[in-house]
Amino acid sequence: MKPLTLAILLVLSPALNAETATPTALIDTFAKLFGEHKGQRKGHAKGFCAAGEFTALPAAKPFSQISWLSGATVPVTARFSMAGGNPKAPENSRSPRGMALQLKSPNGELQHFAMLNTPIFGAKDPDVFLGLLQSSLPDSVTGKPDLAKVQAFRQANPSTLPQAEYLQKNSPPWSYATSSYFGIHTFFLTDSSGKEHKVRWHFVPVDGVKGLTDAEIKAPPTDFLQQRLATRLQQGPVHWTMQLVLGEAADTETDPSQSWPASRTTLDIGRLSIQRQGDDACTGINFDPNVLSTGVRASSDPVLQMRSPAYAISFGKRLTGQ
Repeated sequence: MKPLTLAILLVLSPALNAETATPTALIDTFAKLFGEHKGQRKGHAKGFCAAGEFTALPAAKPFSQISWLSGATVPVTARFSMAGGNPKAPENSRSPRGMALQLKSPNGELQHFAMLNTPIFGAKDPDVFLGLLQSSLPDSVTGKPDLAKVQAFRQANPSTLPQAEYLQKNSPPWSYATSSYFGIHTFFLTDSSGKEHKVRWHFVPVDGVKGLTDAEIKAPPTDFLQQRLATRLQQGPVHWTMQLVLGEAADTETDPSQSWPASRTTLDIGRLSIQRQGDDACTGINFDPNVLSTGVRASSDPVLQMRSPAYAISFGKRLTGQ
């Protein structure tokens, strides 16, 4: 698209400007974009459960008053998933993958993680994210998204570009076991002296990162992710090292579309071990990332804060077969 044409579109088309997002508007737009799938999760619809355990490593000692970092091994219920609301999403597509975790400490406290295999989110705030979804809705005549409209919205809203660029530069995971997962939001952890630390987390696969080949990406869609994890688990548990990335004053706390510099200090604070998959243990769990144990505090990131009410609406619809 020529720059002048794009500039005219940006001025004349109100559809290119983000509108105020609400939890209901986000869930309704997901349904328009991916179709109505009653009884399914409205986001990350395609996925399956897994289970294992988490154990803190010695570097977590400064945070040992946090129940799941005390050193005790805690049980984990997990869910691996494809992004979006399509329960039949192609598993070789250039779209995000998710890993959600629920840790349950001996004192009964829960800690949730909702992570992506991209280090950033697709927009800086809920308004821009809603606008991006709306720009991608199928045209009433063609039944397909208007790519020029999507491009114009992205150019008018540059926070939507980093995740899309990352997905183009990095191949989709060959297996859920060969992917990193990132906590795209900022949290605060309190250490034993009472000092808060601004952090993001990153789960690094011990098996190493491996993506699909170009031929596999271009091949007809197939389902392989669950089977590949099942095959790998026959050899023993799959492990990830949990890294705590320590933020500095200049690092954003509220914009999940921005990465922190790679030079930030990281601590290997835990080991996640997935031991089995295929049951329905996660079916009744709403993996709201704002479910936090004592000593962990959420930032004021508006995308993070919007997740709780949006997840609650999705959870209610799923439980009632809507």
